[in-house]
Amino acid sequence: MIESITILTLCVLYLIFFRPGKTPPLNNPLVIDRPGKYHVTLAPNINLAQPFVEAIAKELTSFGSRAGDSDTQYFNVIDKHVKAHGHDNYLLAITQRNGILLFQASAPNDQDHYKTIYEFAQDVLKRFPLAGEPDTTITRQIISSAQQVARTKQIKITQLDEPAD
Repeated sequence: MIESITILTLCVLYLIFFRPGKTPPLNNPLVIDRPGKYHVTLAPNINLAQPFVEAIAKELTSFGSRAGDSDTQYFNVIDKHVKAHGHDNYLLAITQRNGILLFQASAPNDQDHYKTIYEFAQDVLKRFPLAGEPDTTITRQIISSAQQVARTKQIKITQLDEPAD
């Protein structure tokens, strides 16, 4: 009888402290690396964007693996499931380098959204240099996939225009 109570107590304690499915701490950046497929860098408090980003990656891989590079595409995302630093939106950059999809997401600042995500993306992309001319077909697929997944998940996504020099 005592053994049964001890085992039951240990199981309950295990479930309380080590239950699966816990949300990662929101104040830490989240880096997901799926070798040969994609690399995701989510700034602190953007961790809940992971399902949306991975759905875009899945949509893009459905086109088939295509080696090459793309231009980086920047988006403003309004997702009711993600609240970033008290903002209702977050910024997302998507690019492909040497056949690997790269995603970066960060919270907007109050001034220039494009500059915020551009600087964050460029910092991450230093490790993934552009090998050649960007392939416009890949770039169009990135835009199309992001918009398709957003519609499916009822997320509002707006492509950011590059600032004038």
